[in-house]
Amino acid sequence: MSESVKSPGSTYRQVQAEATRVRIADAAQLLFARDGYGATSMEGIAKEAGVGTRTVYAAFAAKREILSAICERWLERARARELAREVLEVADPTERIRQSAGWLTTLYSTDFDVVRILDSALDEDQATRDLLHAKLRGRNRVMDRLIASVESQLSVPVDEAQSIFRAYAAAGVYGELVVHTGWSPARFKEWLADTLIFQLTGPTPSP
Repeated sequence: MSESVKSPGSTYRQVQAEATRVRIADAAQLLFARDGYGATSMEGIAKEAGVGTRTVYAAFAAKREILSAICERWLERARARELAREVLEVADPTERIRQSAGWLTTLYSTDFDVVRILDSALDEDQATRDLLHAKLRGRNRVMDRLIASVESQLSVPVDEAQSIFRAYAAAGVYGELVVHTGWSPARFKEWLADTLIFQLTGPTPSP
């Protein structure tokens, strides 16, 4: 027979390899959040994950690849891409702005440790900075698209409205209000939604 058939053994090995990658990524996230990205070594990650250092390098060629995997898993858990598409399908422009605030809140509240890790890693080598800037550009493109979709309702130019959204989306804003002040994510979402609607469309006339 010339057909290639995937054996149960190879499937099992693939499952095991993926489980090892997840284990390593989980260990790395814990150490990145606790000790800082720069202070965490591949050897330290291996020890925390309970595997050999060679296993870590076999799964991820560099520390920044682990960081990228952590970021992708975070976006998947938050359903960031799916939620953005759902927001764009909301018919009412004002409600779309409100749901855009919900999209950002969901992203941050799913795992704010990842946001802080990404911020702390911006001081690393150029390749890591390039990776993080690419991730940040991806987030900004989504936010810019959400705002551009309500351009007809804006009271300010669309590029200014996009900048305003990005400013309020800074990690420090969520961190100050939710992490340090103790707001719930739900309260942050409502505050951000009301603030964006006021700033971008103007105050609602009194009845």
